[in-house]
Amino acid sequence: MTDMKTNDSKKLTAKLAAIQITTGLNVEKNLAAVELQIQAAAKQGANIIALPEVFACYDSQKYLALGRQEITVLGTLRSRMSAWAKNNKVYLIGGTIPVLDPQTSKVYPRCYFYNDEGEELGYYDKLHLFDVDVDDAQGRYRESDMFLSGDEIKVFPTPYGNVGLTICYDLRFPYLFDHLRKAGADIISVVAAFTETTGKAHWQTLLQARAIEQQCYVLAANQWGQHDDKRRTFGHSMVISPWGEILDQLPTGQGIAIAEIDLSEVERIRRKMPIANHQRTL
Repeated sequence: MTDMKTNDSKKLTAKLAAIQITTGLNVEKNLAAVELQIQAAAKQGANIIALPEVFACYDSQKYLALGRQEITVLGTLRSRMSAWAKNNKVYLIGGTIPVLDPQTSKVYPRCYFYNDEGEELGYYDKLHLFDVDVDDAQGRYRESDMFLSGDEIKVFPTPYGNVGLTICYDLRFPYLFDHLRKAGADIISVVAAFTETTGKAHWQTLLQARAIEQQCYVLAANQWGQHDDKRRTFGHSMVISPWGEILDQLPTGQGIAIAEIDLSEVERIRRKMPIANHQRTL
């Protein structure tokens, strides 16, 4: 696993925003809904905005076609994300989009990261694929049938803190978050389409645990609502402090969770409770 160079010159305060939508069957309609929420978050002063997983399309039958057009930076979705970041002067965590691997005819669930000039700074490929059985209408989830997993962690420097990226099922793997903190993360994003069943049981608990364990801000953008006749997601997008406090939350509906953060809190909490210095190898 590797990480990217982090930034030691950071502003102490910023606003983080998580976009929550209900992705439907119409890609253009989904993109229009996302754009409206980004504009609303920017008007409220957001500096870093996270989109949820599969924000453009939640239909596996369309992933190969979409993924083929996103191989280059000129892809429809990549171009749109770049424009959103530039036009709204925000750093954008681009949820996930499918990107085709021509050698395997599968796609990577990929999260692109953009600066406030619309420049594509890099991307993170989901490390942990959701191959599980859930007691909901869908029942069986096998992401590995369609997706390829990544093998690198990613931390991106911004003027508002160093941002580590994760995607949905990654949330259940504390070691990943530990690696991100050690790579310099002050803020860790979780972009997700967490199911209603698993979300009710674990979403908030896991998010707060990851924030407390790593003494980082957590920015969690989730899908919400009924997407088709089987899939329903939990919502409850939120911003969490490094002490585990929920600073803002959107339980249901489409909209924004937004909160101001203070990076001096990260430094203060880590100094007073130096968990990283107390780790042992067993």
